[in-house]
Amino acid sequence: MSEGNDAVIAEFRANRGVVTEAMGGHFKNTTLALVHHVGRRTGQERVQPLLCMQNGDNYVLAGSNGGATNEPLWVANLESMPETTIEVGERTLKVKPTVLRSGAERDRLYAAFVAFWPDMLEYETNTDRPFPVVVLEPVA
Repeated sequence: MSEGNDAVIAEFRANRGVVTEAMGGHFKNTTLALVHHVGRRTGQERVQPLLCMQNGDNYVLAGSNGGATNEPLWVANLESMPETTIEVGERTLKVKPTVLRSGAERDRLYAAFVAFWPDMLEYETNTDRPFPVVVLEPVA
């Protein structure tokens, strides 16, 4: 997966946030963010390309892991960080991550994310776990 991620990151940065070729064009016509996070156990800095939906001034991610049984590690990493950095388009922003695992706001944002990326419905068929929603709020 890291080789694929490396290709996405390189194309993202070379084309001011637009990715149309990497991973067979899977991310053509959508919005990605490069999400910086630090491994909770390793302390290693990581950059994860993720589908990203804008919601007002905030950005929203969904921890689907393609429908895998286990939650993606980046969710817990972000949950343990008071602030992090994301790259969206040509912008680099400091953000405060908030992980929503249940509740009306999580459900509202998740429904909007499914409308944004309908493949989420297919991912749901592979697991019984609800996908966490991560809100990234820009900080001054």
